[in-house]
Amino acid sequence: IPGAIPFMLGWVAATNDFGIEPGTLFALQFFWQFPHFWAIGWFLFEDYKKGGFFMLPTGKQDRGTAVQIIMYTIWTILVSIIPVFGFTGKLHLSVIAACIVFVLGLVLLFYAIELFKKMTTKAARQLMLISVLYITFVQIVYVIDKFIR
Repeated sequence: IPGAIPFMLGWVAATNDFGIEPGTLFALQFFWQFPHFWAIGWFLFEDYKKGGFFMLPTGKQDRGTAVQIIMYTIWTILVSIIPVFGFTGKLHLSVIAACIVFVLGLVLLFYAIELFKKMTTKAARQLMLISVLYITFVQIVYVIDKFIR
């Protein structure tokens, strides 16, 4: 929850309004953080283990964790394109922007599936890096789309 609050608070601070818009932004960041942090937990598994921390949902680098990463990635993609359907109040997304965000999500999903298939530290590191690019570009697309419509 703490990682998803900044999106929400940014909207509330800019608009002085709390509604579905900041909730949607919160949900996007909330679902995104699981594939991101579980990828980190995967490739730093031994370091966390030495410290007595088990950061993965199953506690180990297994298919169960990889499946959960894929599922949260899918939720992230779905939440990211919801604004194109007009259900999110003043938070709108054009069809072109939604297509761009969807393609970005498919790239993220590709790397999540690669982790499932390969089960390697390298695949987890790649997923983590792609997840950072994903959330950065999604935010950029959301902002640019608001000003070019």
